[in-house]
Amino acid sequence: MRTQDFDFYLPDNLIAQHPTSDRAASRMLHLNGTNGILSDKTFMDLPNYLNTNDLVVFNDTRVIKARLFGKKESGGNVEVLIERVLDEHTAYAHVRASRAPKVGTKLKLSKALDVLVIDRQDDLFMLRFLNDASVLDTLDHYGALPLPPYITHEATSDDEERYQTVFSKHLGAVAAPTAGLHFNDSMLASLKDKGIAVAYVTLHVGAGTFQPVRVDDIKDHKMHSELYNIPQTTIDMIATAKSNGGKVTAIGTTALRALESAAQHGRLEPGWSETCIFITPGYEFKVVDRLFTNFHLPKSTLLMLVSAFAGAENIKQAYAYAISQQYRFFSYGDAMLIETHPNNPLN
Repeated sequence: MRTQDFDFYLPDNLIAQHPTSDRAASRMLHLNGTNGILSDKTFMDLPNYLNTNDLVVFNDTRVIKARLFGKKESGGNVEVLIERVLDEHTAYAHVRASRAPKVGTKLKLSKALDVLVIDRQDDLFMLRFLNDASVLDTLDHYGALPLPPYITHEATSDDEERYQTVFSKHLGAVAAPTAGLHFNDSMLASLKDKGIAVAYVTLHVGAGTFQPVRVDDIKDHKMHSELYNIPQTTIDMIATAKSNGGKVTAIGTTALRALESAAQHGRLEPGWSETCIFITPGYEFKVVDRLFTNFHLPKSTLLMLVSAFAGAENIKQAYAYAISQQYRFFSYGDAMLIETHPNNPLN
């Protein structure tokens, strides 16, 4: 398939620049993957599509304050975006500068931090923080929240609250699992009251999630790698739900990618691992039956993923309809609830 097959025109005014005043106030477009029927709903309608034996799976990663600004020893400006914390004093990062810093270069970040470039792997630089505090503590004190590139304002205190899910727990992401941003404590209580089980995985979302596919043939795309964890308790809850005839609903593409990655060898495997899974039309889903997600960028791997889940033609029609009905797009935007396409073996 061609990358151009996943392009669409989105008016700038439909890119949500700020969250709704209430987390749970978003609209929700329901897509039936079997027949392609679309229904205009609200997020508060979500429990109506879930049954007592169903399981809802969230990604409980927490966004770190990953953006730092400073200068090279030569005086040139640099912008650093931490991609992954490796240990107490080392991290992989994207570094923007007029000239890429060489191994051995020292950076002065936030006018207070001495950082040494110790290696480079493709587009990522390995940085060693020379101060005594851990990288995570340093970022919490000096860093800025890394809002997506399509959000045009600098992060505010409001963003620091609303660009985290209410159930975020494990620090390590540089982008939020945005489908989870709609949920508040009231909705979580509503799911519990209906007898719908809730489980968690962790996938530390990387900056590559915002990158468009730049090759013509999608099979030539090199997927970025992300760290994820599947607890044994979550695997047990999935088995229970399936045995009772329930469906597994992934809250967001990151939860889906974690679950499908852990099942690549035929059964779900617990623990921490890395994934560079690239889900495109034709993929056979092994775990997830239903997907709650936001609207995704043109030519993105996530748009390809939802096209695999619901059928490419269904997604094209759904996105055209959402644009015509002025749905809000991307991280702070509205949501979709997608039932799987009938060609998926889970049906």
